[in-house]
Amino acid sequence: MELTLTKKPKNPIVIEGFPGFGLVGTIATEFLLEHLQTEHIGHIWFEEMPATVAIHKNKLIDPISINYNKKHNIVIIHAVTNPVGIEWKAADAVLEICEKLGTKQLITIEGVGTAIPQPKEEALKKVIDGKGGKGVFYYANDTTLKKQLDKAKVAPLGEGIIVGVTSSILLKTKIPTAAIFAETAIGLPDSKAAARVIEVLDKMFGLGVDPKPLIKQAEQFEEKLKSLMAQVQTASKDTEKKQVGYIG
Repeated sequence: MELTLTKKPKNPIVIEGFPGFGLVGTIATEFLLEHLQTEHIGHIWFEEMPATVAIHKNKLIDPISINYNKKHNIVIIHAVTNPVGIEWKAADAVLEICEKLGTKQLITIEGVGTAIPQPKEEALKKVIDGKGGKGVFYYANDTTLKKQLDKAKVAPLGEGIIVGVTSSILLKTKIPTAAIFAETAIGLPDSKAAARVIEVLDKMFGLGVDPKPLIKQAEQFEEKLKSLMAQVQTASKDTEKKQVGYIG
């Protein structure tokens, strides 16, 4: 593992988002990077991770980048590569950053499936209809964080199974930590779920960010899904007609 920090802000809030269900953590942290004034202060790199890199606006994007917003004293850990198989190491890296910086609060963002299992087609239709999952829940190990989340009108997660980096962090952390879970109906990128997380973070920390661009982005994605589903249904009907014609 390689952990690089070019700057060490004191006692920040750390917000991390790794790819997970609905890519909620990645989308939400990317949104924060685009709408808050941040500077790149480091990265995390694992030899075990896939040799994959993203390019955005003609710039290479670190698979796991560390960024700092001075105004709110917030460090944002943004991951575009899923550390499958090395979740414990990823959690150790996040907690090592927190230890080096004297982090006062750690926020981890995750997407969770709807409480009721449903067929993929039905879940996809709910995403298109804007009914893909409306809940935001939390788990926190700290009284102050619980009060902040209760004030933001977020419900505590009563029952659930958490996997990935978030679960590893929750099992290992010794600092005040909260996991914010946004409900999503299907494992497609869910910008609306990410927008609900942004609303919660804004209420907690007064960031002054507007989640409407994320909602608009989600609506554009849903329009593409509608078009795609219409094409699939047309193709299915054409196939059925051909089969009936052949049988007849």
